[in-house]
Amino acid sequence: MSGSLNKVLLIGNLGRDPELKSTPSGQSVARFSVATTETWKNQAGEKQSKTEWHNIVVWGKQAEIAEKYLRKGKQVMVEGRIQYREYTGQDGVKKTACDIRCDNFVMLGRMEDGGGRDSGGYGGKATGGGSQDFEDHGAPSPAGSGFPDDDIPF
Repeated sequence: MSGSLNKVLLIGNLGRDPELKSTPSGQSVARFSVATTETWKNQAGEKQSKTEWHNIVVWGKQAEIAEKYLRKGKQVMVEGRIQYREYTGQDGVKKTACDIRCDNFVMLGRMEDGGGRDSGGYGGKATGGGSQDFEDHGAPSPAGSGFPDDDIPF
């Protein structure tokens, strides 16, 4: 064992629909945000809450699945790792951003809550790949996912 671990597991709600783009080499990449909210009671017994926003990046076939089925407001579980990147802002100042590089995601919620653009279902799972080579691992359809056999997203 290497003695270190970079692992993130989030359950939250999508802040925006995934935005799908392609790299110059043709590789798919999707970006979206997930909000997680912590609630507690303060010493006076008043309910308090704090929402954190997380930038999610997903590559390959999973990016295409995310763009097709994930929608703003829907609950999702994201598994991945933290990555930092540097960029120069419009003001010319060098900045650092923190992203969650998604290895797997699971769409949570009930089918009645709606789903992707083309489906009436929700509650499926997208796993495997997660790397820039986006190898298709042929994950089986979860039982009762609500996707017709010819509309399985993986």
